[in-house]
Amino acid sequence: MGNKIPSFLLEKPPAALPPRGRGRLRIPFIERGIHHLASVMKTGYAQWETSSTDRFFQRTDARIKVLFLLFYVLIVSLKKDLLPEALIGAFVFMLVLASRLNVFTFYKKVLLFSLVFGFLVTLPAAFNVVTGGEVILPVFHLSGSHSFWIYRIPAEIGITRAGMYAVAIVTSRVANSLAISFFVLSTTPFPEIIKALKVLRVPDALLMIITLTYKYMFIFARTVEDMHLAKKSRLAGGVSDAEARRWIAGRIAVLFRKSRLRSEEIYKAMRARGFSGDVRIYGGGRPGRRDLVTGLALFAVGLLFLWM
Repeated sequence: MGNKIPSFLLEKPPAALPPRGRGRLRIPFIERGIHHLASVMKTGYAQWETSSTDRFFQRTDARIKVLFLLFYVLIVSLKKDLLPEALIGAFVFMLVLASRLNVFTFYKKVLLFSLVFGFLVTLPAAFNVVTGGEVILPVFHLSGSHSFWIYRIPAEIGITRAGMYAVAIVTSRVANSLAISFFVLSTTPFPEIIKALKVLRVPDALLMIITLTYKYMFIFARTVEDMHLAKKSRLAGGVSDAEARRWIAGRIAVLFRKSRLRSEEIYKAMRARGFSGDVRIYGGGRPGRRDLVTGLALFAVGLLFLWM
């Protein structure tokens, strides 16, 4: 009986692999956005794992941690010197180490948002066009000074000492506020935060908005990722930019319609189960002795920072 196996299946592969080129793999913008949404979703679940461990700050009562967040953010916003801001940042860093959080991942988020919303936003205030004073770093020179309405543009434009100090103060405030907020969120499960806010008399409507927004964020990220993977799995090659824009516009409309339908379904399901607009929290007794001692210690350290 003759061999019926095709000849190309009997050929041996070459011994050496073809030389690899030096080109760089380009990832489209939409795929980078999808991967970022997926990372947001994974970070949310990782935060749940880190906040549920039995470590220093994780074991503290959520009400103490929410009060700690409000009190220390208020202190950060009131201080006008760099030394207290630096000491508060060092204190939060010690708390992060004591809670055994991933320092690199934690401060990567803090530094990124501080750079965008703190340094870059306030950077124009460092120039003498906005903040007057002694110029310590000239940038460029004009032929002469100019006046525009109520503004005066000097001949020498540069960075002033007072401007740099103002930028440093605002950036340090943003960084410390973000570090404190991320620290509390990373060491407290989300349901415990909602319980603490309920005990602190936060309106029920606001609690419902926070809860539904938090839950829908992960559903939205998962839906977008599934839609993109479904589209990509049906493509044999690339698509034109016009086709990609039409697909994105269509998916935005689909997501808007799905979001509206889902919100209506959730509302009907809640009404069918007897929801009357009141948020009821069960469990959670009085804070223990350890929680009270931790709260008093944090309050004392906060007063020390406030006095400086």
